[in-house]
Amino acid sequence: MVAKIIALNGSPKGSNGTTIQFVKYIQRKYPEREIRIFHIAQKLKYYENNMGAFQELIDEIQSSKGIIWAFPLYILHVHSNYKRFIELIWERGVENAFKGKYAITISTSIHFYDHMAHNYMQGIIDDLDMKYFGYYSPYMLDINDFEKRQNFIKFIDNFFDGINRKVPTPKKFTPLKYREFEYNPGENFKVIETKGKKILIVTDSVDEKTNIGKMVTAMKNCFSEAEIANIWDVNITGHCLGCLKSGYNNECHYLKVKGDNFIGFYKNKVMSADILIFAGAMKDRFFSSRWKLLFDRAFFNTHTPVLVGKQLGFIISGPLSQDMIFREFLESWTEFQEANLVGVITDEFGTSNEIDLLLQSFADKLIKFADSGYVNYTFRHEGGFKLFRDEIHANLRIVFRADHKYYKKYGLYDTLPNKVSLIWKAARGFLMLFLKMKKFRKKFYEMIPTSPPKRIWKKIEKQEPELALNK
Repeated sequence: MVAKIIALNGSPKGSNGTTIQFVKYIQRKYPEREIRIFHIAQKLKYYENNMGAFQELIDEIQSSKGIIWAFPLYILHVHSNYKRFIELIWERGVENAFKGKYAITISTSIHFYDHMAHNYMQGIIDDLDMKYFGYYSPYMLDINDFEKRQNFIKFIDNFFDGINRKVPTPKKFTPLKYREFEYNPGENFKVIETKGKKILIVTDSVDEKTNIGKMVTAMKNCFSEAEIANIWDVNITGHCLGCLKSGYNNECHYLKVKGDNFIGFYKNKVMSADILIFAGAMKDRFFSSRWKLLFDRAFFNTHTPVLVGKQLGFIISGPLSQDMIFREFLESWTEFQEANLVGVITDEFGTSNEIDLLLQSFADKLIKFADSGYVNYTFRHEGGFKLFRDEIHANLRIVFRADHKYYKKYGLYDTLPNKVSLIWKAARGFLMLFLKMKKFRKKFYEMIPTSPPKRIWKKIEKQEPELALNK
């Protein structure tokens, strides 16, 4: 008997999504297999509001042998509706339907933080006690390439073989352990003058008696002036459709939807703040799906950073240190926005008094860095920027005209490898020619370790003459 396979589609486009075409390809390659597709992200409200339909889906999963979690990337992660479906699994107590099932993950993207989405999904799969059999993460156009499709089939053959032979699989992530702790803030917070800086604390907390609710209040009390914005108070009438209409001029589909005020909120509140603090409680291995909805809908800005130079921090309730994929998202998204990550404060360690001191220090640091304009980036920014720069320059400018205009306006294409001066091109050519000579090559490589510091300091002293006196 051929094992039934269930594919859970995480694209809001349903059957028109790119990722699900790979699943349809499996259906055609293996007509003898029963492979059923359910459009989770597109029909999330249907499954959320219709318990009968939700239970039918769970029954299908229960009777299957394997699950294909198929999804496109949405802001370094899965779509907010997919995230909400994952939350429903635990909220409705249907985890056992997934237990022991073999699972794979399939995504499509331009490989921008695709590893993060797959790691998140593997964490969920491990939490559900499923048997994870790997991921396949092709470039979004690979479905058009014959050799790439054949490579994909090798992956699928291995998956089916694993199910048939009941191959054991290792786990990557341990279950998250929450500590039983009630945070009770003190009353002696030192109020820090904001010096005209606009401070916005964004949260999804609806209960001021929870740890995150009390931490948000305590954070606000650290400043002479700060505003709290609850994302449940923002009228968000729908999820990101993946329609890409904003790619032309950053005008989102929801601009014409009556009553939806998300874009106004994001532009007038979030983008206009000098200091941003995002606060929320962990829900599975991320923020809540409401928070993910905010990240997704902010895609009306497409791939242009709109929080450049802002000071950004996070307050998290939950075992963040046990969930480094979530931590990686916080750091990567901040750097992608060209903001400066000042810090992350959680309630997982320390006493209430120690957390008070951390919040106080956090507030002080936010103001100091906002005053000085300090920013700091790592590979997360540099690698991500260069990947997008090359993609926009080569092909994506057709769809993402707004990104293309931004890259041109700020001279970001000037950093392309082929965008070098004629002088350097000539010098580079001569050097490569001379390096064929053994004696020159020996001298050149002996000089490399000592030459750069001398040149560096020569330039520094020219820019800051006073330093020459401090040799």
